[in-house]
Amino acid sequence: MNEVLERESGYFSSEFGGVPDGLWSAPGRVNLIGEHTDYNEGFAFPIAIDKRTTVAARVRADRLLRVTSSSFPGVIEVSLDRLEPDSLTGWAAYPLGVAWAMSRAAAGGAGSDVASGSAAGSGVPSRMSGLDLALTSDVPAGAGLSSSAAIECAVALALNDLWDVGLGRPELARIGQLAENRVVGAPTGIMDQSASLLGEPDHGILLDCQNLSTEAVALGFAGAGVGLLVIDTRTSHSHADGGYASRRRSCEDGARRLGVGSLRELGPADLPRAAAQLDGQTYRRVRHIVTENQRVLDTVTALRTSGPAAIGPFLNESHESMRDDFEISTPELDLAVASAQGLGAIGARMTGGGFGGAAIALVRNDGAATVAAGVTRDFARAGYAAPHIFTVTASEGARREL
Repeated sequence: MNEVLERESGYFSSEFGGVPDGLWSAPGRVNLIGEHTDYNEGFAFPIAIDKRTTVAARVRADRLLRVTSSSFPGVIEVSLDRLEPDSLTGWAAYPLGVAWAMSRAAAGGAGSDVASGSAAGSGVPSRMSGLDLALTSDVPAGAGLSSSAAIECAVALALNDLWDVGLGRPELARIGQLAENRVVGAPTGIMDQSASLLGEPDHGILLDCQNLSTEAVALGFAGAGVGLLVIDTRTSHSHADGGYASRRRSCEDGARRLGVGSLRELGPADLPRAAAQLDGQTYRRVRHIVTENQRVLDTVTALRTSGPAAIGPFLNESHESMRDDFEISTPELDLAVASAQGLGAIGARMTGGGFGGAAIALVRNDGAATVAAGVTRDFARAGYAAPHIFTVTASEGARREL
């Protein structure tokens, strides 16, 4: 990590001169199971991964915010007095969106309604100073590993310290979600930010998206001799595109027509009634959410009682549901999953919002190389670009590094 911090400090100096006041980092995440359940007030079970975004930050004497990223050219500048959601675009909408959301919370105090952005007062409080922010990252973008939440959470933690806002981590997760919903325009839930802020080594985070309670659940991967392989198909996706939003609308429509506040209120026993009342497509969307919630709970139970080798069927069933009921998979993701399963993976599924990105495979450590080589071979035979395949481990959440 020292090399990373030296590189980040050097990048800051090359862009802004001098040294930063501090460095903060936040991880990407892999969702082990529980896809599209978060905005339906359901259950999700993500892990923070050992790939991180780091932000170096320094307080300025004026009201100017300057942000730069090693992944994009140039420096973006905006005055705190002109920090409005509709004026923020491109990659900078993520860090600057967090600054806007944080200023809303600061204007109303720690008790303001962070989730809705309805903090009291108008404009950015005068006590808040400008900042220089420089970001670097090794979280693959567009792979379904939540590179966006890693940016949001690293910046939120930095601003919380430097502006002395005093928010707790659950509130910081809502800051990140508000930035992504209101500024970026992606109608995501709160799972990604929660995982990035609350992750623990060798643990998954069982997230109840109805009351935002969390519980760290031991994975036991190392003791069982298994690991998690990420298969990045290198096919791009964007949550701000229509596919994600249309799935959310279908879920909300299904809940309304079934007379419930959210699909969280339904269980498997309610599916026959849903089938009778809904059109075929809406029913399939509802069925995915209802069964996926149950799979999350079953996965956690299996980990506690039988160990990681027992969760394979739930991963496999989850992919089938996303492919057939929610219809968010792609030919590349389907091939990655089928190939890994055929090569001996304990279980495999696509992960993330869908329409591209990555699949995950739970594999025995002594078979990981065989699975990786076989999937690469099968992609070549299908005429697809070579996937990027790597292992991840469950790691610590966002933290101050310096």
